[in-house]
Amino acid sequence: MKRRCKYILTIIFLLTIRSFLTAQVYVKASVDKNKVVIGEPITLTLEAYIPLGQQMTWFPLDTIPHFEFLKKAAPDTVESIEGKKITQVLTITSFDSGNWEIPQLELKVSKQSYYTDTSLIDVGFTPFDREADYRDIKNILEVSNPDTKYIPWAIGAAVLVSLALVIYFLRKRKTVAGVVKKEPKRFSPYEEAMHALAELRKKGLPQNGQVKWYYTELNDILRVFVFRKLNIATMEKTNEELIMQLRDLNLSRDSFTRLAQALRMSDSVKFAKYQPGSADNEKNYEIIQSAIQTLNTPETL
Repeated sequence: MKRRCKYILTIIFLLTIRSFLTAQVYVKASVDKNKVVIGEPITLTLEAYIPLGQQMTWFPLDTIPHFEFLKKAAPDTVESIEGKKITQVLTITSFDSGNWEIPQLELKVSKQSYYTDTSLIDVGFTPFDREADYRDIKNILEVSNPDTKYIPWAIGAAVLVSLALVIYFLRKRKTVAGVVKKEPKRFSPYEEAMHALAELRKKGLPQNGQVKWYYTELNDILRVFVFRKLNIATMEKTNEELIMQLRDLNLSRDSFTRLAQALRMSDSVKFAKYQPGSADNEKNYEIIQSAIQTLNTPETL
């Protein structure tokens, strides 16, 4: 009889221990890297283990200071007799250089709060090697369209028509004696840049979904101005090389940092297909405009 009671008590004890263990809640947040360059993607994985039948409020993922969301995968749930495991994979990045912390994230289970550990991320600039060979950015390869086989014929026909019109007008044109050709008005580098910025704003490219061309033109306006105003070869250089050259000018630290971030975001849009918001588009426009105005003053030379 004693042996039977001992056996029953052992079973009750084991069932109690198992119930206690399976009732535990565990949360975890992890990143795949702790040191990145500006604009580099980071994988943030959230995990939670909760008992079955418990009410849960998932981590709030509206914003993380100094970071932006590139992709949010839907949470994946796996159930077993011991509980429920929920996993969500997020892709984030940062365009602010410095040491930033992903704060504790809160998960609520039956009105009880549980928090993940913090994660430190070091966001820096791409190391610049002056001894390395220059490698230009390759153009984007376009997929061929079978309908384009008729384009050469259309171009040939257009050239013939244009040539006929040129010959016709050359024969018909009469020269007028005594007419002095006026020299076209030449704009200063600053006037040309301001005019180009005004024309770019009128086009409304971001509103029409042409964000890539918006940043391409914005970048080129700065490059042409720096080339004409400061005699710095910019058109054949990458944005990183341009940033290193602008570092030697007498720009304030804040102005240089904002300009560098705008140029790196331009690369992210053109080559990493990053889609900034309308506020970022306007902010980067104002940064380029302000940089041109500052570089136009004699104090920056």
